[in-house]
Amino acid sequence: MVNRKLYENSLDPFFDPQTIAVIGSLKEKLFGGYVAIRSLIKAGFKGEIYPVNPSYREINGLKVYPSIKDVPQKIDLVLIITGARSVPGILRECVEKGVRAAIVVSDGFAERDDEGRKLQEEIIAIAKQGNLRIIGPNTAGIANPSKGLIPNPYEMGYEKVKEGAIAICAQTGMVNPQAFPYGDLGYGVSKICDFGNKCDVDECDMMEYLEEDPSTKAITLYLENIKDGKRFLKVSKRVASRKPVLILKSGRTEQGAHVSTSHTGSLAQDDRIFDAACKQSGVIRLDTFRELFELPKIFTHSSLPKGNRLGIITFTGGVGVLAIDEGAKYGLTVPLLSSKTRKRLDAIFPGLGNRIVDIGPPMAVVNNYMSFYSEILKIVTTDPNIDSVFNVIWTGPSGEFMESYLKIYRGLQGNQKPIASWIYGPRLDYTYEMARQLEELGFPVFSDIEMAIKALGLASQYAKAKGGD
Repeated sequence: MVNRKLYENSLDPFFDPQTIAVIGSLKEKLFGGYVAIRSLIKAGFKGEIYPVNPSYREINGLKVYPSIKDVPQKIDLVLIITGARSVPGILRECVEKGVRAAIVVSDGFAERDDEGRKLQEEIIAIAKQGNLRIIGPNTAGIANPSKGLIPNPYEMGYEKVKEGAIAICAQTGMVNPQAFPYGDLGYGVSKICDFGNKCDVDECDMMEYLEEDPSTKAITLYLENIKDGKRFLKVSKRVASRKPVLILKSGRTEQGAHVSTSHTGSLAQDDRIFDAACKQSGVIRLDTFRELFELPKIFTHSSLPKGNRLGIITFTGGVGVLAIDEGAKYGLTVPLLSSKTRKRLDAIFPGLGNRIVDIGPPMAVVNNYMSFYSEILKIVTTDPNIDSVFNVIWTGPSGEFMESYLKIYRGLQGNQKPIASWIYGPRLDYTYEMARQLEELGFPVFSDIEMAIKALGLASQYAKAKGGD
């Protein structure tokens, strides 16, 4: 008999399968098995794909099998996209076949009604008896860009998700490729997972898996409930001591908690208890959905801040003052620059060596401010009194400085101090393009001043909690 405990500790069949069976509709439309198969092929999945549907013989150049039992090869992962009532029978066949992992996309389970809840209990029992792990039901699935593994059942609109270091997991398909523009972003992700109803694989399973995943530097979770409070506290505390864990939890209000029941069949806990658990375990709690995607970017840097001393480079003193006020919320201070740094900056332009390094005044009188901008950025980032840097970029009316900025940032690659950038200018297309290219170089860019400062503040707090290692 398979050791269930050992089996539960690995989610490799979900994220590194060699063979995948896709069971369900193969019609050409915006959702279904056909879309999932096409997504796998376009993303460059190197394993074997086996479509299963008794009404087809071939699709996308692949032989279609009438049932999972007829597939001649061992199957690591099955993707089930059928009516809810047919799922138990399919899972029984999967167990007989020796399948180790199933993603049940189908809805109509505990999130629907009592009949659906009973159906969900039935598939849980089948899975436990057969040593089969389930993600879902009622899920948009998973992704592992490094393996070309994007079995997305919804049309994405693009082919690939950039490989990166952030894992994004949630009780909603809103984090999956059909709902978020990963194809247009400069930064990448390591893993994506929609838990769905969380009938089996849950947040603790994912944290344990990602704890040992070398490609993941930061873990983000959107949760509507906690399946096992004691286990969550134990696992999150251990994992957060090794990697930052950032959680956005809904159901803070009584009404929100009630609505979550009809979304994923969740039973939400007291929010105050959850908040206390996060503080006790070292988990970083998020406040907004946008933070789920933005704040983890600061943790992909090669090192954490050594302290809470913030350097600010800006084109306007007003932004600098806002940054100081925001930084105070997270324990960031803006120290005097070292005497050597102040002298070097004042030599470039009188009065430049203040706490807020304001490029605005010299920019107004120097024809080509990029001639000294590069030197200013290097001087501030290497100052011994600075642990992290908030840098402001102005793209100009026609993007004329963009290539110069990229050249400067290329020279900063390998820098040991985190740099959070905010970009502004009169043209959105230039600010978006500048952000995309900087993030492709490995420098996080944030949508506003407050988000950039919060990211640096949380990184400083996390580094302090870890003891500065």
